[in-house]
Amino acid sequence: MEQGTRAAPIRITSMDDLEHDLAGTFGAKNASARDLVDRVRLREDIATLDRTGYVVLERAIDEAATAEVKRALEGLMGPFGRNTFEGLKTQRAYSLLAKTRVLDGLIAHPHILALLETVLDPDPLLSACLAINISPGEAEQAAHYDTGFYKVPRPRPILGVSVIWAIDGFTGDNGATVGWPGSHLWAEGRVPAPGDVHGPVLAPPGSAVVFHGDMWHAGGANRSGQTRMAVTAQYCRPWLRTQENMSLAVPSSVVSGLDDALQRLLGYHIHPPFMGHVNGMHPKRLLD
Repeated sequence: MEQGTRAAPIRITSMDDLEHDLAGTFGAKNASARDLVDRVRLREDIATLDRTGYVVLERAIDEAATAEVKRALEGLMGPFGRNTFEGLKTQRAYSLLAKTRVLDGLIAHPHILALLETVLDPDPLLSACLAINISPGEAEQAAHYDTGFYKVPRPRPILGVSVIWAIDGFTGDNGATVGWPGSHLWAEGRVPAPGDVHGPVLAPPGSAVVFHGDMWHAGGANRSGQTRMAVTAQYCRPWLRTQENMSLAVPSSVVSGLDDALQRLLGYHIHPPFMGHVNGMHPKRLLD
């Protein structure tokens, strides 16, 4: 090409042509996570999620990985909560992807990504990422649903998915998450009543409890003599605002060293046709 001449213009024939960086730097399509997992199991898990509002992926990580996560988190936990919703005997730690790499494989777990791609969108966003450590004597949390801040009347299309990783096994007396099965289908204005079926979601250590963002649930009371450690990752559709401001919570200097799947969960991608651009260009250019 002679100096001073311009490359031939790119012809745009549909909105899909605007999905990727038009300069070609990040134009290759990523492989779908659904191509990397057991399709039969994925369909079964989604059917359970649709029917009951949650599904338990038992021992999704092994004992060694679970122990490594717990060791890392114990050094990151903050003070007890400021109110009864946070938990007056519950510790929390936020912005975890900025503080440790031990959770990368959980947040971007292939089976969970495949599930998210199916029920949300091909490029979901990480909306929140925190650890919750419930100490003995903690009372049951107020019932709520994680996508309650999206003011769209219920019942509605699914807007978000939450995943609670049971780092300590969830038992009937150590603060296991209490769920109201089927409550993701409740109409606007309905709240849990004394007669509604509910109870603790039991799960062995290393399991992931995946639940619909509209399912009513609560942190359970801890009547045991041990703490209950869990990691909560919440995801949303790519066109919704995230609960945590991930652009500020995880510095670009950290993001540049993350795997592509995590970068995309943090918003370093283009959602068609051009949501997420920076100065008219692909956001990953900021990481170069």
